[in-house]
This record gives sequence, structure tokens and C-alpha cells, in this order.
Amino acid sequence: MVSKGYATVIRYRQDDDQRASCYDDLLSAEAKAIKSAKGLHNKKETPIHRVADISSDVGKAKGFLPFLQRAGRTEAVVEFVASGSRVRLFIPRETCLITFLLAGISCPRATRPAPGGVGGTLPGESYGEEALALTKNLVLQREVEIEVDSMDKGGNFIGWLHVENKNLSVLLVEEGLSSVHFTAESSKFYHLLTAAQDSAKAKKLNIWANFVEEEKEDKAEETVSERKVDYKPMMIATVTREGVLYGQYCSEGPALEQMMDNLRTEFESKPPLGGAYSPKRGDLCAAQFTDGLWYRAKVEKVAGSNVSVRYIDYGNREVTQSLKCASLPGSFSSAPPYAHELHLALVKFSKDDDYVDDALQLLMGEVMEREVLVNREYRNGGFDFVTIQRADTKADVARTLLSQGLLLLDERKDKRLQSLVSEYRSAQEEAKRKHLSIWQYGDVTDDDAHEFGMER
Repeated sequence: MVSKGYATVIRYRQDDDQRASCYDDLLSAEAKAIKSAKGLHNKKETPIHRVADISSDVGKAKGFLPFLQRAGRTEAVVEFVASGSRVRLFIPRETCLITFLLAGISCPRATRPAPGGVGGTLPGESYGEEALALTKNLVLQREVEIEVDSMDKGGNFIGWLHVENKNLSVLLVEEGLSSVHFTAESSKFYHLLTAAQDSAKAKKLNIWANFVEEEKEDKAEETVSERKVDYKPMMIATVTREGVLYGQYCSEGPALEQMMDNLRTEFESKPPLGGAYSPKRGDLCAAQFTDGLWYRAKVEKVAGSNVSVRYIDYGNREVTQSLKCASLPGSFSSAPPYAHELHLALVKFSKDDDYVDDALQLLMGEVMEREVLVNREYRNGGFDFVTIQRADTKADVARTLLSQGLLLLDERKDKRLQSLVSEYRSAQEEAKRKHLSIWQYGDVTDDDAHEFGMER
């Protein structure tokens, strides 16, 4: 504090026993701060920092919303906690104050002042005070990260708040101080929220103290919805180590090519000045790939001069240098990412790395550098789960890998998917009979699953 000019040293006589043992070090630090004119010792006029309060201005909030949505994770400081799910934030980068509501949950409200400034208070709901106390303890006057999804009619931003890489919505649900709201179904955190709620229910925590599980009756549905089949041509650009695929729909190809041509023309006519742009996590920027061309990218991590980016139109990731990143012109930031994240439906990978490597090698051989057909089967945890066919042979890719013993069936109870599940099960049974790959030592899906490193 003293060395940065944020504090001064109290003087003591040389024979005073009240002096700190590091008194001489403090004096030395103060002398250096004075010499460097730091903090309190800077004689220049202190700059005026203007903070824009947009928490009560709906018009300003609407204008600010698109920027926050595109920015991804944004650093903020919690200035005030009004309730378990409602906080007031200061965003240093934009020097503004906003009201922020946690997405995906229903949180009981604590005792609060009556509206209209008439005095008095409104009674709180059960466990509202506990939720308020937990949120205060976790985030008040702390640095956090936010992801903005939307805004309500009062100009309050709605989204996800992360503290020490933990989602506050999930933490509240985990402690039985909030329940999962139906709007969370379309979010990427839905599976975490539902798992946390199931755990809280099982432990009968707080709002679930008197919860009684309703008996589920198996009732035959009068009408069974059919599986929707609408295969669309796509080019797979990237397959990650986790088996996640990123692809571009062929129908979007011309628009992507046009945008890339315009982007390269822009950078050829106006080359960026090296070092003029300082990348920050969550930024949407332009990054120069190893081929020397510029692409749209999302900054995921910054460590010194090293910048981890994900190319949003192709799905691949790279660690590049900050000098190879530049500010993205505004005309190129509005178009949505052309790379769509996909997961294979009804299948999962083995936990054995050798089989994972073999599965990824065959998967890439089946889908890369050729046109494939993709059908979305269901959505889970905010992600699309799909079946993929080769355009030339119409062979189902997941079924091919199952029949080779390189994937495991991950069954779902959706009636509309049962014919597909049955088809995949037959392919898996075929691999079992032939003792291929995962099944070379027999059936390891039940009692032997953990011994062989397989998922149960």
C-alpha cells in the first residue's frame, strides 16, 4: 500500500516501543513512492472518473444490451446485493452501473423496502433471508464475471454470474435456496442446474425440506409424437478431442464466403497497427491464422502475450500472439457464428483413451472433408444432439462407430427415438458378438464397467 502511494507512514520517535518491526522498510517504501510521485504523492490534478448509472434508464439499457450480449464473459464488481438473485454491478471496462438478475432460477425474496418511497417494508418469503445471506457472502464487493442473455422491461439485465469460476445460479440451487426456472431449459447450464436441484431435493435442503417425491404413474400416451427427420447438408470443419463437432450448413456457405471476402478486403485496405489492440477475455476480435489470413475469433484466455482464441466460424481453437489479434470492425460483429456446435445423439465415448483415439480417428474419417447430412434429434443442456449420415452412402456415422465397438449406446426414454435406439442397440450387440474394440474382453457395461474404465 505504501509503495504504491495509497498510504503514508505514521512517524515515531527512535526510542518509541510502539514502532513496527518493519518501520524502516515502510519508510523506505514511502521514500520510493514520493520519488516516483505515486498515488497521494502525485501533485497532478486527480482525474475525474465519471460513472454512468444505467440501472434506472431503460433507453440506455436497451442500447447497451447488444454490446453486453456479444461481449461474452465480462468482468464486474458487485456493489450491492438486493436479494439472493438480484445484484447491482459496476463494470470497470465501461465505467457503468447496472442491475443484474440471475437467470435460470426462481429465488425467494427477502424482506425489502416498500415501493414508491412510502416507508415500511414488504415481508420476505421463506428462505429469502438465507438466499440473500449466501449471495452476500459469496459475491459482495468481489470481482465476478457475467454473461448477459436478455433484459426485462425495467431495464434490468438477465444472465449468468460466475464467482471463482462457479455459477451463482447453480450454487443457490445446490443449497436448496432456489429452484430451476423453466427458462433454463434452453441454456447451456440446464444439466448443471437440474443435477443440483435433484441433489438438493434428495438431501431435503431448505425449500425442499418438506418435499415429497410424487409417484410417477406409467400412463400410455394416447398419441405418440413421431421422430422428426429433416436431414440438412453440412460441412464439418472441426472435431475436438471431446468428440464435439463444429460444422457449417451448406445453405450458409455463400454468406460465409462473402463475409470472409469482405473481411480480408477490409484488412488488406486497412492493415491493423500491431499492438494497438489489447485482447481481453470474452472479446470478439479478428485473429490472424497460420495461413496469414484474418478470421473472426472469440478470446477465451489471455496469459501475457499469449492469447487463446476460438474461431467462431470454423470451431477450431488456437493459442496465438496478441500482436496477431486486432479489433473487429463493427460491420462484422453482428453476424452470428457460422460454426454450429454439435454432439452425437444417443452415444457416448469410452473412458479408455486408446478407444477414444480410435473412435475420433474413424469419426474424422467419416465426416471431415466431405458433405454430410445432419438431423437434430433433441436438445439437452443448451446443446444440439444430432444424427449424421454420409451424403454419398447414407450410412449413419454413429451406427458405424457402434458396429465397430468404438462407441457406447446412451439410451433415452423418448418414445419418438425408440426405433433409432433399437437400431443403435443392434449395432452395439453386433460389436459385442464379434468382440470388437471396447468389447474385446466381453461385456463391460455392467459389473465390470468400473474395472475396465468404462461408463456404466
